[in-house]
Amino acid sequence: MTTQEPFDAYSLSEEHEAVREAVRAVCDAKVAPNAAEADETGEFPKASYEALRAADFHAPHIPEQYGGAGADALATAIVIEEVARACASSSLIPAVNKLGTMPLILAGSEELKSRFLPPVARGEAMFSYCLSEPEAGSDAVSMTTRAVRDGDHYVLDGVKRWITNAGESRFYTVFAVTEPGARSRGISAFVVDKDDPGVSFGAPEKKLGIKGSPTREVYLDGVRIPADRMIGEPGTGFATAMRTLDHTRVTIAAQAVGIAQGALDFAAKYVQERTQFGKPVGDFQGIQFMIADMAMKLEAARQLTYAAAGKSERGDADLTFFGAAAKCFASDAAMEITTDAVQLLGGYGYTRDFPVERMMRDAKITQIYEGTNQVQRIVMARSILR
Repeated sequence: MTTQEPFDAYSLSEEHEAVREAVRAVCDAKVAPNAAEADETGEFPKASYEALRAADFHAPHIPEQYGGAGADALATAIVIEEVARACASSSLIPAVNKLGTMPLILAGSEELKSRFLPPVARGEAMFSYCLSEPEAGSDAVSMTTRAVRDGDHYVLDGVKRWITNAGESRFYTVFAVTEPGARSRGISAFVVDKDDPGVSFGAPEKKLGIKGSPTREVYLDGVRIPADRMIGEPGTGFATAMRTLDHTRVTIAAQAVGIAQGALDFAAKYVQERTQFGKPVGDFQGIQFMIADMAMKLEAARQLTYAAAGKSERGDADLTFFGAAAKCFASDAAMEITTDAVQLLGGYGYTRDFPVERMMRDAKITQIYEGTNQVQRIVMARSILR
């Protein structure tokens, strides 16, 4: 086989590399220093949010026509990856802003987009996503939150659980039953403002990781909102929710890649500095094999994530498979890599004096939220078998 030009291996564009450099500079200087404190106190890292907002990395995906940076899906994934490398909790700022606003971007009216996207783009508000309920996690169709039509309004009643950044976000995409008995075709989506009468929040959950990102229940007690705050047509909410997750599972994959990269970076530096038996620990072949396996799994996860991001940007027909595959593979890899990083540091890795134990705890949630990895495997299998 002959070619006129040498084979050009896959590489990021100069623009995407520039995004990485810019985000890493901000995160190294103004996000990473806050990570341990956010984990220790369980408080939202406001200083990190301000740093991301000042650099326009808090919601980079919002289109330029609504005042956003207009970053494509790959650039957004790189932003989330780099923030997660420094602080997983802070990476949920751009990630959840995308999760909360994607239903509007995919299915919202122009009036809704023009009203609710610009405040997020300006950093004046964050946007969360309310799908799960106490008895409706993986089985989201079984939700019981109701939205009853009353003239030119809807009245919402119910409880949403596991809502990321609840209380900190101003806006919420809420999924509720508008036609009981119709299963997935009876669910609609709405924009709810935290200042709407009847909206309240539970106490922050006491979590294993991502402690700087509050997770609360959202209570809807007779919340009366204008009918024009429905996203899309009645009964299309569940389809919009699933389309959203096809895109945002890529962001969770990116988060997992970033957490894993942070752990590998720290562990690789440590084994070159730590000496035992008269030489650096990194000179031992057993340690080198661990580092090699960590780097190999990480790069495989990154490439799959970037491929999925490209499919997200184009809206490819196989995005559902690739989004699930990237999220599943990257999160499993992150859990393995961070666990190995703790092992490489030995007893020190088990202490809070070093960041890898935090990274291991943070990595665990990436295997669970936005669909457990068991659910991702179901999604992938159905995509292949149908």
